[in-house]
Amino acid sequence: MEQSTVIIKDNTANPAPLGLLAFGLTTVLLNLHNAGIFEMNSMILAMGIFYGGIAQIIAGIIEAKKGNTFGLVAFVSYGSFWLTLVALIVMPKMGWIPPASESAMVAYLIMWGIFTALLFLGTLRISRSLQFVFATLTILFFLLALGDYSGNTFLKTFTGYEGIICGGSAIYTGAGALLNEMYGKEVFPLGLAIKS
Repeated sequence: MEQSTVIIKDNTANPAPLGLLAFGLTTVLLNLHNAGIFEMNSMILAMGIFYGGIAQIIAGIIEAKKGNTFGLVAFVSYGSFWLTLVALIVMPKMGWIPPASESAMVAYLIMWGIFTALLFLGTLRISRSLQFVFATLTILFFLLALGDYSGNTFLKTFTGYEGIICGGSAIYTGAGALLNEMYGKEVFPLGLAIKS
């Protein structure tokens, strides 16, 4: 009896553009608030839940299906970051729990900064554009922690502008990945790393 081999092709779409755009747009909008351009409002919170949160988690689950552990960890983690951040803002306002203390928020932001610095090491094997996203995000978390610790208004405003740059770089990287794939050529240079 002759054996035959069936090759199954993975037709799952690339989830990275969705995850990067969800992260980038939400980050820009929150940091426009941090820069003092507008108040904390329902638009930021809704983006944090549905686009920054849920859409990134969906992207991470698809990355797992594609065998991309880095994408899984990054997108599910930062999607969960957005959901926890919204919960930290909303739950005290609803009277469910007391608000987090300043020292608790500093610890929260420092842990996210350390986590992001570790993920930055993984980007050294991916692309220059992702290196920039993760480097500026690491700086953003530590600046946010320092701003909460010091209470320095200028530092908090400066941090908002740094966050806009970080979010903008994620938008660029996500749009680049999407359009480069659609056009079959490098429309947006992403500085892909050479894998050894």
